[in-house]
Amino acid sequence: MLSHFAIFSQVARSSSRSARLADRCIASWATVDPNSLSAANPAQCYNLVNGEWQLSNTSATIPDPYNGEPFIKYPDTQSNEIEHFVKSLRSTPKSGLHNPLKNPERYILYGDVSAKVAEELRKPEVADFFARLVQRVSPKSYSQAMAEVTVSQRFFENFSGDQVRFTAKSSGISGDHPGQYCNSYRFPFGPVGLITPFNFPLEIPALQLAGALFMGNRPLLHVDRRVSLVPEQMVRMLQHCGMPSTDMDMIHGDGKVINDLLIQAQPRSTLFTGSHRIANKLSKDLGGRVFLEDAGFDWKILGPDVEQEDYVAWVCDQDAYSSSGQKCSAQSILFMHTNWANAGFVDKIAERASRRKMEDGTVGPVLTWTTDGMLGHVEWLLKIPGAKVLFGGSPLEGHSIPDCYGAIKPTAVFVPLEEILKDENFDLVTTEVFGPVQVVTEYNDAMLPMVLEAVEKMNAHLSAAVVSNNHEFLSKVLGNTVNGTTYAGLRARCTGAPQNHWFGPASDPRAAGIGTPDAIRLVWSCHREIVNDFGPVPQAPDGGDYPST
Repeated sequence: MLSHFAIFSQVARSSSRSARLADRCIASWATVDPNSLSAANPAQCYNLVNGEWQLSNTSATIPDPYNGEPFIKYPDTQSNEIEHFVKSLRSTPKSGLHNPLKNPERYILYGDVSAKVAEELRKPEVADFFARLVQRVSPKSYSQAMAEVTVSQRFFENFSGDQVRFTAKSSGISGDHPGQYCNSYRFPFGPVGLITPFNFPLEIPALQLAGALFMGNRPLLHVDRRVSLVPEQMVRMLQHCGMPSTDMDMIHGDGKVINDLLIQAQPRSTLFTGSHRIANKLSKDLGGRVFLEDAGFDWKILGPDVEQEDYVAWVCDQDAYSSSGQKCSAQSILFMHTNWANAGFVDKIAERASRRKMEDGTVGPVLTWTTDGMLGHVEWLLKIPGAKVLFGGSPLEGHSIPDCYGAIKPTAVFVPLEEILKDENFDLVTTEVFGPVQVVTEYNDAMLPMVLEAVEKMNAHLSAAVVSNNHEFLSKVLGNTVNGTTYAGLRARCTGAPQNHWFGPASDPRAAGIGTPDAIRLVWSCHREIVNDFGPVPQAPDGGDYPST
């Protein structure tokens, strides 16, 4: 009997790509084949330090999310093996490997690297390689996995040629007297850390790593060990495309070991994408020298104007349940105006959610919550007066997903807005479930202040959506909310981190961004002001001495 991955792999190959694609030779830099990756043919990951790929003294394995069999080996790096990584970071000067005044030719180097990477990712066989590798470790549909490749390809295309140099551009202003002028430069931090999660194993590390390198930093990359095989292959592609092998390090292993490494090495800055709890711990451990894209309990508000219900229902289903809800921007709570409820909107979402199935990867393993954990959370929600399951709320059936992962049907739980706002319920209702679970509530015109109160009380301000073409309504909601990436209008969604606009949280001075020149400048460089003052030197007054002040 074919595994669920084998079944939807065949669907992907026959529908969206030529079946011949998988039979082409894999790129020379690749060290794995996603088509044959299995317990019988496991992949081996390596650490990268000082330009060399190495193993640690011991190794560990990753269970296949579809059947639980060990299918990836990774270096189980221990705290007594991190000395080389610590020395590597500490040896990096604060002025970085390049900056506007030192080794500026490296801006051109990385413009060329970007062009070559973009060209490599345009190759159908390379795009297919990464999409299928993403599917193997972070279960999602082929189209969702390919979207990561597309975004990454366009990002590198955007930073080809002189765009790396332009991103690091400086500015000038005149001084107070002849010979004085000021230059504002964007300088790197030098040694930096980069920690990214499992859910976007190609896109997030690719874009953030590139930004760090563009600005002249020397990063240490660590990605959740469940998916770190994907960014390792990406790093090998970068080396193939001209990135000097000593410009970065990469380490696999347990989070505690990486935490020890960062505490010992004390990088000048660290970008962390992941849970709110670990983000705050890192912030304390590293003295606040962090940029964070942490938890995302993301909201969507459906305004009073009801139109294009089928389209809006499709977007809501995508936002809540694509990648089995394992997106930091996933729709966690839906504030639905009574007009939408009266139009039967919940039934439309339920019908769309019911189409999701294991065979095409549109629903599947959840890597950070167990089935019992997610259903247990639903049970706690149902203890709130007036709460009820709108659809879902039961395990997936007929699969071989191991118990260490979760597998439930797309689920929506209704909770009355009045109950959500109660102190004894609010933290429970706004707990982010990194899986296919959302809360739905209803409001009317008079209750909009209650919706805004609920949004104000939330602590995570990543993404949001206001679905309405009513400009007065939009102005009211947008003017009283702060989420960093907020979509507005009839087509508004809350998931999606493309390369053409900023994506990141707000309302936190540690907030990070991704994807754009502005995001790169914010996260991976700091402001340096150089005041040039060459003279001529003024004469002392009346031929005497210069006065003290």
